[in-house]
Amino acid sequence: MARALMIQGAGSDVGKSLIVAGLARAFTRRGLRVLPFKPQNMSNNAAVTIDGGEIGRAQALQALAAGVEPHTDMNPVLLKPETDVGAQVIVHGKRIATARARDYAAMKPSLMGAVLESFERLKARADLVLVEGAGSPAEVNLRKADIANMGFARKADVPVVLIGDIDRGGVIAQLVGIKTVIDPDDAAIIRGFVINKFRGDPTLFDDGYRLIEQKTAWRGLGVLPWFARAGELPAEDALGLSDARKPGQCKIACLALSRIANFDDLDPLKLEPGVDLVMVRPGEAIPGDVRLVIIPGSKSTRGDLAFLRAQGWDIDLLAHHRRGGYVLGLCGGYQMLGRSVADPQGIEGPAGDTAGLGLLDVDTVMSPQKTLTRVTAVHAATDQPIEAYEIHIGRTDGPDRARPFATLNGETEGAISRDGRVQGSYLHGLFTSDDFRKAYLAKLDIPAGNEPYHARVESALDALADHIEKHLDVEGLLALAR
Repeated sequence: MARALMIQGAGSDVGKSLIVAGLARAFTRRGLRVLPFKPQNMSNNAAVTIDGGEIGRAQALQALAAGVEPHTDMNPVLLKPETDVGAQVIVHGKRIATARARDYAAMKPSLMGAVLESFERLKARADLVLVEGAGSPAEVNLRKADIANMGFARKADVPVVLIGDIDRGGVIAQLVGIKTVIDPDDAAIIRGFVINKFRGDPTLFDDGYRLIEQKTAWRGLGVLPWFARAGELPAEDALGLSDARKPGQCKIACLALSRIANFDDLDPLKLEPGVDLVMVRPGEAIPGDVRLVIIPGSKSTRGDLAFLRAQGWDIDLLAHHRRGGYVLGLCGGYQMLGRSVADPQGIEGPAGDTAGLGLLDVDTVMSPQKTLTRVTAVHAATDQPIEAYEIHIGRTDGPDRARPFATLNGETEGAISRDGRVQGSYLHGLFTSDDFRKAYLAKLDIPAGNEPYHARVESALDALADHIEKHLDVEGLLALAR
């Protein structure tokens, strides 16, 4: 059976996911079979697994770092927010319910069995399981029903290392405060800490580092400087979306929807040297000089249609189209481009029918069945292959389907308007296919770079592992695993 080590954070977005990915690559290079695991995740950026389910995107990246295929056991419980107070509950890759926050709190203890089943299956296949926590163990108000942090660590008897984010300030209080507020038995399972995202001269923090060790009795395992290439790796949290601005290059705009999902579609575009990727935030207008506007996926298509209109983006899109601009809708964005989106059974929210943007002559009807599959398609306009995945509910049909975006297993996929400037597709991850991406950008008169996308990601993962090896006590971390 494998050893295991759990990486928890002093808060959200402290860098847990990237550190687990970097450690996975570092230990894999040592000849260990490493598997990542996150008991519970909350993200609308999901990946389709080899066994036909869905998990958080971070665990898919960690699997890539470890050189293995992503599997639903790596993230047995996934929450996909649909509203401010409710989310889809995905267990072992499949949707089992939609629950409000209070209802999910009551449901959580019953999910510990599923979490432990997945963990034990991974341990049987690995030398080392690297476990990522969620949020922070300082949320002691949630401790009783916890399955993501100390609740799991104690149940599975897995030692914990805490990550503190010095970039946001207050890292001493973060770590010492956690020791103060958590249960002493929880504190006892924490074996050490890491300071992450340090900028400048790390020796200036020597006194603070020693103070944390003295106040907590936890072992310091290193200070990790800011990793400059983090932006080359897929991000899981929409809060991490940032403009990869390159003034003077061709602008592509993406609408930052309130329930944006599977935004990893943008990752290859933001790395293109000829693309200035603009995230259009709520309250901002779509710039008038963009070549292409992307309407991304959404966890709540009708809800985000209302959100889109509240920003005035529907008017901006019509003006952009009149000026000769291009529009690409992906998944939920594709559904929004049509004449209507109907949800008669209330799958994504209250039952009803919402008028679409009317830029494509198609209609969508939501249904309970979710499509979850990896696919190889062929782009209709360029004949280039597309390696992609589908993760959606709903069926879209109408006259513009006669002009497909792609062909898939002999069937047509997606739709294109009569003038060819409005396109919709259910294919996610399409821009990771290098030849297709180059051909698609060429149609927009945008030059593409020559570096393959996957090679860029692999290079960044190797650099991350090198960065961790240089600055952290990696052998000490491995010795803590049990």
